[in-house]
Amino acid sequence: MGVLAAGHAGVDFYQGAVPAMIPFLVAERHYGYVAASGLVLAATLLSSIVQPLFGLLADRLRLAWLIPVSMLAAGAGIGLVGPAGSYPLTWLAVALSGLGVAAYHPESARLARAASGGGHVAMSWFSLGGNLGFALAPLLVTPLLAAGGVGASPLLVVPALLGCVLTVAAMRAVGGRGAGGRPRVVAVRDDWAAFTRLALVMAARSIAYIGLSAFVALYAGGGASGAAALFAQFAGGAVGTVLGGALAARWGRVRTLRLAYALAVPAVAGVVLVPGPGVHVFAAAAGLALYVPFSLHVTLGQDYLPGHAGTASGVTLGLAVSAGGAVSPLIGALAEATSLRVALACLVAMPLLAWFLSRPLVEPAVSVPEPKT
Repeated sequence: MGVLAAGHAGVDFYQGAVPAMIPFLVAERHYGYVAASGLVLAATLLSSIVQPLFGLLADRLRLAWLIPVSMLAAGAGIGLVGPAGSYPLTWLAVALSGLGVAAYHPESARLARAASGGGHVAMSWFSLGGNLGFALAPLLVTPLLAAGGVGASPLLVVPALLGCVLTVAAMRAVGGRGAGGRPRVVAVRDDWAAFTRLALVMAARSIAYIGLSAFVALYAGGGASGAAALFAQFAGGAVGTVLGGALAARWGRVRTLRLAYALAVPAVAGVVLVPGPGVHVFAAAAGLALYVPFSLHVTLGQDYLPGHAGTASGVTLGLAVSAGGAVSPLIGALAEATSLRVALACLVAMPLLAWFLSRPLVEPAVSVPEPKT
């Protein structure tokens, strides 16, 4: 699981790289809020369609080969941002990276589920890898682009190469468990109504988290201060992921995610309302609260749809980014029409909505697929 988590970090690094690159693209290429948020949309637009489709295929076909290929695509897209030059080519490069990230998650989540035996804590460590990739992105992207400009982006392919090597080694070590063949038929019935409600919860959470990450660096002033705010949010998310697994093992998944969303409301509000260094503190708190439920969404979705684990993984992981990416241009347009502070203030309603929608959810019957051979 540790090696799989490291590979996950190599992929999700590119989700964190996009918002980290935005201040440099704004400065060098003079993009406005709408154009900048359009790149966030490019990174996530295909996820809303592609991840569920790949999840559906993962329920029927052997797609182990897709994991390393998608990792390389994620890195290649970000690497091409600098050479792309024009906005349309830059948008397509970022979209390629988003496509790679989208294709990676359904099959890798099922592989991790099988390797972990379905444990909440073990799955939270796999999710932690992705969050560490998020958190490392501004720390690596900011000094690299500060020194070499956007043209230095080809060097950002390195995490994808390293992650690919580690993941292929892990896949061989576990013998492809969970990464091929037809899933066995399970006795527990699929609960599509509960899964649909969970999907709405995840969409609200995505809008809050992705919307905040797209603009928090600019809101904090850009440069080192902006990178620190973005790192604080991503690092808080990493802590929240591990904390979520531990709390779920003690209190249950549904109770834990309700509490997390209740605490996320004042945390997101603090980013907007508390000036100065308080932005960094509340950015970390918001990241923590919004990521406590992250791995719980994945396992809840798989347990609500035990007969379609790949589909559940594709939808849950796709909605984790796609809903927020789709709404980001609207946030950018509102920021240009009013102010960035007003636009970010609207995000406070999202964790409140997630908490409200989660109230009828109950713990599903657990059914863990057997490892494939």
